[in-house]
Amino acid sequence: MKYDDLPEELTIEADGPVRTVLINRPAELNAVNRPLHWALANVWQRLSQDREAKVVVVTGAGRAFSAGGDLGWITSFLDDPVARDESLREGAQIIEEMLRFPLPVIAAVNGPAVGLGCSLAVLCDVVLMSETAHLADPHVSVGLVAGDGGAAFWPLLTPILRSREYLYTGARIPAATAVELGLASRTVPPEELLDQAYALARRFAAQPAEALQSTKRVTNMYLSQALSGAMQAGFAAEAVTMRSAEHRERLLALAKRAQR
Repeated sequence: MKYDDLPEELTIEADGPVRTVLINRPAELNAVNRPLHWALANVWQRLSQDREAKVVVVTGAGRAFSAGGDLGWITSFLDDPVARDESLREGAQIIEEMLRFPLPVIAAVNGPAVGLGCSLAVLCDVVLMSETAHLADPHVSVGLVAGDGGAAFWPLLTPILRSREYLYTGARIPAATAVELGLASRTVPPEELLDQAYALARRFAAQPAEALQSTKRVTNMYLSQALSGAMQAGFAAEAVTMRSAEHRERLLALAKRAQR
């Protein structure tokens, strides 16, 4: 199976039955720009057609898993409603494709996983976090509804009274706290993260494929059914806040600070 149509921002590495999806913008802390967003929406169908693949590991190049949306790309939405709406459509596609993807997916969260990066990690079947990594969903802080993950997905996984504070403030969730809340599976020493992720991937690959994949499908039915209404409402509400004056003001102020 070839992945030649994917942009360089997302690479696929093969090692026997294991495929590694590498988010590959290390100089930008793997912030998601337009090509990467498209790739994250479309890579899952390509992986599902790879007959030799049995397990997928997702990780980030460099010192971050993903810092969320690229500021330059997101700021362009303020005056480009077509690009804004396309990003929302692709955002929904990312969630839907990950939920119905048949193979087990392991997130090896090697550093900050913020915004969309946080959603990507939490949507995986197993989330291994470096002890020095953290999660965060800062949508509200920039005047947006957390429609593409946090608001819709976290209540299915976490004690709501514990997670609301992080969702409402966008504060960082340290790795150990993420495990305690149910947003991650376990913490791992940074130097052991990939070794442990691949060891688990090989264990999954050795399991009877039909039984494993069907178990995942049945488990994800609950998530898909619970998410259907919340996700639609979340994206609709996020679209409204994307057009708000407060979002414009906060985003432009953030972009200005980032340029200093």
